[in-house]
Amino acid sequence: MAIITFYSKETKETGQSLSTAALASYMAIEHNYKILVVSTSFNELTLENCFWEYNKIRSTGIISQEGNRSVGLESGVEGLIKVLNSNRTSNEIVKNYSRIVLRDRLDILLAPATKNYQEYCNIATYYNNILQIANRYYDMIFIDLSKKMPLKQVAEILQLSDIVVMNLTQGLKAVNEFISLKEKNEFFQKSNVMLAIGRYDKFSKYNIKNITRYLREKKLVSAVPYNTLFFEASTEGTVIDFMLKVKNITDETDRNHIFIKEVKELSSNIIFKLQELQMKI
Repeated sequence: MAIITFYSKETKETGQSLSTAALASYMAIEHNYKILVVSTSFNELTLENCFWEYNKIRSTGIISQEGNRSVGLESGVEGLIKVLNSNRTSNEIVKNYSRIVLRDRLDILLAPATKNYQEYCNIATYYNNILQIANRYYDMIFIDLSKKMPLKQVAEILQLSDIVVMNLTQGLKAVNEFISLKEKNEFFQKSNVMLAIGRYDKFSKYNIKNITRYLREKKLVSAVPYNTLFFEASTEGTVIDFMLKVKNITDETDRNHIFIKEVKELSSNIIFKLQELQMKI
């Protein structure tokens, strides 16, 4: 029953969507959680591409059970909103309009299909309600929060989140900008805000150890390394296959072992943070 939002204020590519996909896939494989990933992007399908071939993302409708019969549904958030507006809702309604990746483990609520930005903004006003309903059914919800979403809805989702994972590029400028953001905005001073370095290179002098020392905060910084095979899988819809293939590699010098090790560490840090926050309630 936790909402974890991946977010970035940087204009540069931080690997946010791929980090979200990697973490959700790992946790769905390794833990007995019911996980929902919510894609909020406008006119791009980076996260969805991780799980399906591009031409198959929207080609398969969602199937729901009504009594003893299967009923085809309009897939994604648009179809879900129509049902919510008709006041026909239940704890499982979001699941009914999401696509299955791993049965009873991992579902994806697709990004809006519209290419009209005003329609996208109208859809964005429903996310807060959708997430509250979904949180009654799923153990964990991972949100890939788009920078194209209106600021009012971004603020609502961040406030609703149990953990906010700020995604940064690997460098001193990005870290200093985060420090400045914390100084100017009290929200980012909260203990539920973490950092994730996407496309991480452990050989950079701005590694996790040095950034942690610079920030003087433990369990704050995690990373998702750049990995060629993972990147290729993320464009071919085969991220789950990749994660299953490499998760048992034991050679500590193997780049795939290093990748999984860092994703595991991010997973552990989030679980630790959730436990820590729960103890404060």
